[in-house]
Amino acid sequence: MSNLKFPIYLDSHATTPLDPRVLDEMMPYFTEKFGNASSLDHPYGYDASVAVESARERISNAINARHDEIIFTSGATESNNIALIGTMEKYQDRGNHLITCVTEHKAILDTAIHLEKMGKKITYLQVDEHGQIDLADLESAITDETVMISIMAANNEIGTIADVASIGRLAHEKNILFHTDAAQAVGHIPINVEEMNIDLMSFSAHKMYGPKGVGALYVRGMRPRVKPEPIIHGGGQERNIRSGTLNVPGIVGLGKAVEISQKEMEPENKRFKLWTDEMLKVFESIGGQLNGHPTKRLSHNLNVYFPNVESKAIINSVSKEIAISTGSACTTQIVEPSHVLLALGHDENRAHSSIRIGLGRFNTKEEIDFCVEKITNSVESLKGIII
Repeated sequence: MSNLKFPIYLDSHATTPLDPRVLDEMMPYFTEKFGNASSLDHPYGYDASVAVESARERISNAINARHDEIIFTSGATESNNIALIGTMEKYQDRGNHLITCVTEHKAILDTAIHLEKMGKKITYLQVDEHGQIDLADLESAITDETVMISIMAANNEIGTIADVASIGRLAHEKNILFHTDAAQAVGHIPINVEEMNIDLMSFSAHKMYGPKGVGALYVRGMRPRVKPEPIIHGGGQERNIRSGTLNVPGIVGLGKAVEISQKEMEPENKRFKLWTDEMLKVFESIGGQLNGHPTKRLSHNLNVYFPNVESKAIINSVSKEIAISTGSACTTQIVEPSHVLLALGHDENRAHSSIRIGLGRFNTKEEIDFCVEKITNSVESLKGIII
């Protein structure tokens, strides 16, 4: 007898369900341990502060950082804003130039547009057909005015993993700060800020089975010491980089989510790769084509192009049984082709005929087998319909 529950969730790049182990650790901080972590004159505040520092330690250990280099925020979007706006403002005496990439998340691209309106110069690097920048292009884009390079660690639509270590090494050779949006990477692939020469790094809890509305920004404390200007002003919390009363339950959840991910990352990735390889093989047998890098990719990501089949038609036809998407959750309300797929050199037809599948920790082989069959049948039935 089948144990399937519908709809089966395969959109883990948009968000992930809260791991019950994370919820268990968070619960006391909603009720009996409700103190403000800045109120250290009584046990309620002290207990909250200890919980925050414990989470900070867990996270710093996972990415090989110092505990005081972790700044808690509301999520990667806020972290990206602090990293880009705060750093470009702080170091404006060094220059006014930022280098980023055309396939970044909108949290980076829209922030870059804001910086342009403030008079900053932005270079948007192109990518190859797999979604990776050319290091020679990056080096040639650097000028005497370049303050920062911001390249995402792993793409949220196609799963392509950047050569973060090489980018960081080049940035440090040129005395330029390196930021990476690692919302899709932390908790899914190994990250070592020292080995990768990362100066600032953004990530969110809800991308790795933690709660929504909480994230962090890694800010290097030495060699070089980085100190972005705050973009939110108030009580001076978080080294005066991000003021505001700390979300103690969320921070506790983020710490636990990171800790679990470090222990379970390797077996999860082995399982996900096996499943995505099997899925791709079946999809290719009916004409599907992979979007993104064939090997340097997140193991739980599968972005597939089905020629002459409208992606929205596929999604609608399976929506009662499967939850999948065309791409970024931040742009699904906009009827435009994916900027990521267009940047790979694909035309609008391919962008409108591609679906993104994101596997997760709680998916089962039975679910995967069902989804492959359901999507395959949907594609076959929709072939020939003019889009």
